[in-house]
Amino acid sequence: MDDNSEHRGYPGASAPARSRQVDASGVRIAVHEWGAEDAPPLLLAHGGFDFARTYDVFAPLLADAGWRVVSWDQRGHGDSDRAALYQWEADMRDAVAVLDSVSSAPVPLVGHSKGGSLTTHMAAGLPHRVSAVVNIDGIPSRRAMPDVQDRDRTKLLATDLAAWLDHRHDMVDAVRKPGTIEDLARRRGRMNPRLPVEWLEYLVTVGASRSDDGWRWKIDPTLRMGGFGPWRPEWSLQRLADVSAPFLALLGTEQELMGFGTTLDDVRGFVPPNGRVEEVDGAGHFVHIEQPDVVAALVLEHLADSVAKGRVA
Repeated sequence: MDDNSEHRGYPGASAPARSRQVDASGVRIAVHEWGAEDAPPLLLAHGGFDFARTYDVFAPLLADAGWRVVSWDQRGHGDSDRAALYQWEADMRDAVAVLDSVSSAPVPLVGHSKGGSLTTHMAAGLPHRVSAVVNIDGIPSRRAMPDVQDRDRTKLLATDLAAWLDHRHDMVDAVRKPGTIEDLARRRGRMNPRLPVEWLEYLVTVGASRSDDGWRWKIDPTLRMGGFGPWRPEWSLQRLADVSAPFLALLGTEQELMGFGTTLDDVRGFVPPNGRVEEVDGAGHFVHIEQPDVVAALVLEHLADSVAKGRVA
């Protein structure tokens, strides 16, 4: 059936100008771009259980300011391949494959939620490839960190590994539940309660596939909340000090289910010397969707400052 037969519109939303695939060690990664192909590139990483098209309003604002905005569906999400297993390091390798397909020079990275943690890790591990970083509500709180001795951390990792493998085994034949556009929007609204239903219905038509029995989100059902393989999100907070590129973190002030609940007090003492943290008042975890113009202005200001300092070409 035609996936576009019930397409919904949304104010300000624009489809990518180009789409392509990148081979990441045998896993096909779907890449989407907004803006002129010869404009300076900027990588944009989505959060967990999202996909690149969740940036259909936000990305065009950056593209209109003169950037080639490159986002990708992480493995198991959107139009990218599913994998037998999922692991944080695999997501990192996929991100580097996308980066390599864009430029060998340093590039700004912007990411939301899981994507914010992902870009922070990339900036810490590949400082020569990253010219600036913006982390949008993707810094886990230290309040969630387990207070255990080093010798017990190995036991924790073993427990995480076993639980993840058991989950994958139990879900091997899982299929996402079908529904109407309104059904899928309603389900997603439980995780995104602050977002308008018109936006959620629009997302269904760009992020789900339609078959004879209804629509299904293009998200691997073996993925689960709270982790992407044996990885603890709190580790990202400890990587902030390793980021040498100009760094900006944006935090929503309204707490909700999908957020980390991180506050300014939680990150004080962890922000790198070349960084700062800003709160976006009245916004929840999906800061860039609730207030796209505000967030885009903050991102563009940060990139302009980085250009002035010679960090961004």
